[in-house]
Amino acid sequence: MGKKALINVDYTIDFVNGALPVGQPGMDIEEAIVSLTEQFLANEDFVVLAIDVHKKDDPYHPETKLFPPHNIEGTEGRELYGRLEAVYQENKNTEQLYYMDKTRYSAFAGTDLDIKLRERGITEIHLVGVCTDICVLHTAVDAYNKGYSIVVHQNAVASFNQTGHEWALRHFQDCLAANVI
Repeated sequence: MGKKALINVDYTIDFVNGALPVGQPGMDIEEAIVSLTEQFLANEDFVVLAIDVHKKDDPYHPETKLFPPHNIEGTEGRELYGRLEAVYQENKNTEQLYYMDKTRYSAFAGTDLDIKLRERGITEIHLVGVCTDICVLHTAVDAYNKGYSIVVHQNAVASFNQTGHEWALRHFQDCLAANVI
């Protein structure tokens, strides 16, 4: 069994109850996300906080036409939601926690995530966060294409759209060989 990493995708104030909110389903997964993050840290596994960042009124970003402004750099809405922020603050200076900015749906697109995982010998990624059928899904697709084993914690992912959420959970299993637990 290879080493594993937890990738927390976009669990920020804006995505839970801010500018582009998942709402109650996002609030309902807080305990699971915090618990898994603490568990991975306690086991000395690698934890990645892959957090969406945008510049205000960026005319070149494709999401500008699709969604209202969200996760704008320097705003409160970009802070981690709930108790995850405290866990981050307690562990941010450790080698096993990596906070990274991402500017596209996938945590792999235009980032050094693949390098960070491979240099640590990680072969299995565990996914939590929002949105199940957008950023979590696109991260999983890229992970699959890069040869990682994927585990999706269904009690720790949520979306704006329940139909999309359920479709994505099936897609993880049926098309990406993910273990949905």
